[in-house]
Amino acid sequence: MSLAAIDWAQPWLAPYRAIGEAAAHAALGSSVATALQQGARPPLAPDFVPQPDLPQGRAYEAHIFETGSVPTRDNLHDFFNGLVWLAFPATKHRLNELQAAEIARNGIASTRGALRDALTLFDENGALLDAPAALWNALAARDWHALFVTQRALWSEARLVVFGHALLEKLTAPRKALTAHVLLLPPSRACGTPAALDDRALARSLDADHLARKPFVPLPVLGVPGWWAGNAAPGFYDDPKVFRPGP
Repeated sequence: MSLAAIDWAQPWLAPYRAIGEAAAHAALGSSVATALQQGARPPLAPDFVPQPDLPQGRAYEAHIFETGSVPTRDNLHDFFNGLVWLAFPATKHRLNELQAAEIARNGIASTRGALRDALTLFDENGALLDAPAALWNALAARDWHALFVTQRALWSEARLVVFGHALLEKLTAPRKALTAHVLLLPPSRACGTPAALDDRALARSLDADHLARKPFVPLPVLGVPGWWAGNAAPGFYDDPKVFRPGP
């Protein structure tokens, strides 16, 4: 799919629409890196540079940390990565800081290790949720019937933000099984409050030891009311291949 075909009316793109539509239009006549450099840029926003600026054999995350520039290819994946950098610059810097510290400590090995694996999972496929406690409890228990049926009305008080740029890319061709890893913040960080969606507060909450334990809960995002017309149909959630029982 090309950038021109992105459907910006989709609810999961709402946090990125204001900057994304303009950048996608600009990219039609230039590179993705150049398009992301245009327009209003928040404090902490990195520079986006063409992929060849990444020296051969150089670790991507270490390069970003040391130069403040993000090597960017002309594809959907890197376009959405750029949009998340612009929307959540403090959080992306914190993830990069943690990645770079692990690379400096352990080098690049055949496996990332627990912390780098968790950081990558959140960066690529993560989501953030601000919701009433009843929805949080149902999600944590994988009680899909309570989450989406009996407590359905509570979703009018909730907000889900897709953070992972790989998941945003996949959602350009929506399918029922697409699943986010929702970050459960430590209890002291008031998980499930609006602060969880504030960039600087979220960045401060990202503790290495907590993340290494992979504190994520799976959420099939097209089950969210208002995110997919099909989930209003009877039996939509009676699909154990997607809405799997809890452990």
